Amino acid sequence: MWDGSGGWVGATAKDIARAVRRGDASATQVVADHLDYIAEHEPTLGAFRLVRAAAAVAEAEAVDEQPDLANLPLAGVPIAVKENTAVAGLPTWCGSAAAREAVAEEDHEVVRRLRGAGAVVVATSRMPELGLWGTTDDETAVTRNPWRTDRTPGGSSGGAAAAVAAGLVPIAHGNDGLGSVRIPAACCGLVGVKPGRGVVPVQMRADGWLGLTEHGILATTVADATVGLSVLAGWASVRLVQPDKLRIAVTTRSPSPTSPPDKPSRDAVAAAARLLVTAGHDAVTASPKYPTWLTFRGLATWFGAAYHDADEAGLDRSTLQPRSRRHIAIGEWVWKRGLVRERDRTAWRSYAEGWFADGHDVLITPALATSPLPAIDWHTRSWRGNFMANTRYAPYAAPWNIAGFPAVVVPMGVRPDGLPVAVQIVGPPGSELTLLGVAGQLEQASPWLRHAPGWPRVRGVGATIGT
Repeated sequence: MWDGSGGWVGATAKDIARAVRRGDASATQVVADHLDYIAEHEPTLGAFRLVRAAAAVAEAEAVDEQPDLANLPLAGVPIAVKENTAVAGLPTWCGSAAAREAVAEEDHEVVRRLRGAGAVVVATSRMPELGLWGTTDDETAVTRNPWRTDRTPGGSSGGAAAAVAAGLVPIAHGNDGLGSVRIPAACCGLVGVKPGRGVVPVQMRADGWLGLTEHGILATTVADATVGLSVLAGWASVRLVQPDKLRIAVTTRSPSPTSPPDKPSRDAVAAAARLLVTAGHDAVTASPKYPTWLTFRGLATWFGAAYHDADEAGLDRSTLQPRSRRHIAIGEWVWKRGLVRERDRTAWRSYAEGWFADGHDVLITPALATSPLPAIDWHTRSWRGNFMANTRYAPYAAPWNIAGFPAVVVPMGVRPDGLPVAVQIVGPPGSELTLLGVAGQLEQASPWLRHAPGWPRVRGVGATIGT
């Protein structure tokens, strides 16, 4: 049973659910503890767009009254849902008032599944406008990284990552079109899971960014990430096991020649490889060949997907941020010239499948090329400034959205600047549980702080609990 001094704040999702199922705690108390904590500390971070205080308490009471608590894997667990995913009774903001959709009449399927598993939606988490950027801010707030509040928690699931790293919620939903779960996970020292194509229902506008987007989970432990993914995917009870001996490819090669990894990123990959060899796996230096055309076609898809999304939603572009307007305008140009092509994405997926089939079970790469960006008003900066900053610090995620392959990010220590460093674990279609098993071995061999230093905070003290 959790015995943290801050009530249930700081407990893992699995600890909370186990206690609620056994009757050692009530969902109502767990949610009340988190709502009190959110009220005190959320303004420091700007992680949430909307907090559902009264509605969440009512939902928690309904969980406590359910007769089948034993069958709820997330019984009483407070969770945040990314603000581009429909939650019944709330507007779907999509990162800005200009892109906001009407009040949703029903939950998105992934929200329905989370609630069906006993989770309680306490808030919707912030994201950048239309999910276009690897930083999270707008005219109402700059979302901040609890590791260092002068740095971004990443994007586009930046609010979700900040909330989990600070203990505002034990687990959060995110979605990932070109790295939007894995980049924030790396920025905030979390486990971030992007499943492969077809594992979780997407049901997002514009065909889920032309098939790039997947719903995923941000958590502080591999066990929490696993139960979260199993709920989203509709899997029966999942138990992680130690993976058999694997042939693990290790590389620091960047998909973008203009974005090489810094030394902490390279060192993190080397450390992960050593730990996995000690765990009994074979590690070889090997990398997929990222063709030059992949960079250009990937950028064209980023632009084109933004245009397709805005066009399908019928957005008035004049109301959007200048950087978004420019991005969409470029997207319209490339779209109308046929530069966004499904056959290019299919070609890369086919190559990647063959590369893994040729003797590589898992691929380890850096999660980021360098430290998280400053937490500033990026939405007021030029499109060029945003573009250059985003492509420089986070080049490793996008190829695996284009391929539709699963990928997991796990922490691997701390940079000299006090921010976390992480690695990305990639596998072929259907390898989600293998990747999580490998992540679990890294967690066991080199445990990480579950929360940012100093978080969660005991009222009036600032001490850390549950890390």
